[in-house]
Amino acid sequence: MSEYDAFVGTRPVAAAHGFDVGALERYLHANVDDFEGPIDVAQFKGGQSNPTFALSTPAKSYVLRRKPPGQLLPSAHAVDREYRVISALAGSAVPVPRTYVLCADESVIGSMFYVMELLEGRVLWDPLLPGMNAAERSAIFAEMNRVIAALHRVDYAAIGLGDFGKPGNYFVRQIDRWTRQYRASATEPCEAMERLIDWLPLNIPAGDQTAIVHGDYRLDNMVFHPTEPRVLGVLDWELSTLGHPMADFSYHMMAWRLAPHEFRGIRGCDFEALGIPTEQAYRDLYLRSVGASSAPSATDWGFYMAYNMFRMAGILQGVKARALAGNAASAQALEAGNRARPMAELGWQQVERMRAGQ
Repeated sequence: MSEYDAFVGTRPVAAAHGFDVGALERYLHANVDDFEGPIDVAQFKGGQSNPTFALSTPAKSYVLRRKPPGQLLPSAHAVDREYRVISALAGSAVPVPRTYVLCADESVIGSMFYVMELLEGRVLWDPLLPGMNAAERSAIFAEMNRVIAALHRVDYAAIGLGDFGKPGNYFVRQIDRWTRQYRASATEPCEAMERLIDWLPLNIPAGDQTAIVHGDYRLDNMVFHPTEPRVLGVLDWELSTLGHPMADFSYHMMAWRLAPHEFRGIRGCDFEALGIPTEQAYRDLYLRSVGASSAPSATDWGFYMAYNMFRMAGILQGVKARALAGNAASAQALEAGNRARPMAELGWQQVERMRAGQ
């Protein structure tokens, strides 16, 4: 059993996500070099969006990511975009798994999928990193910071991703996208979300930059070396595009504004005792790494936090809608989806905090 299994956990394939293993074996024999079956399939417990599976063969293990079955929201579950960006980043300063094949033929297993390597390492779910000492925690946080800064420094055009998104006006487009996604999946009224939908478009900070953005960069979306504080691969690139790097980085930094019970945050912890950098120290390290000439103003930073909580609320609402429809990827999907309203309320609190000069 790999360390990936040990930290993430697998279970038997859910009935809603089952597929013809024989058809998959035949496809991989024809399309992946040196592939030899038979395949043993298990489903990873983690993941709220695209069902993810461990494929074990006598000689090698793989990971399969597929679109979920059923009616899907427009532009969601973009496994083809995941495959493209991971493949393009191979050999860059951003660690990613090796990709093997993308299959757009839905007749093989019922939906589009891709196959990549299974990395032998640790997936760390709790940002407080229980069981580690202060020096170990500090090294993990420094490595996360290094990798996201490396991503934002990649010359996207040079690696063939010049058309991976539309440069410029990122916040305008994203606010519009997540407003539409939220409305398409809303299951109940949410006053805080409506306030954010009205406020955000009118308060976008000046200035624009473009980089590859991961879209969901956080601790549990990367595999660390089994013993070293080193990222072996960044996972879950479904939301990646060309966008504003500060949107991506501030999303990653939401953890500093969330309590441990609020989507695995670190607000209120004893940073010095734990060896975890403060919000300002972590942000300053990133800004130095990317060569930023100045730090965001308090007003701009408040906008970034409110925007990302709005966006996360939209994502969680989609998870809830899929859970209620019976086609979510994870058994914990409804629990996660129920956090949509509290996340929107936290987002509006960021606006009120900013207005109060805090």
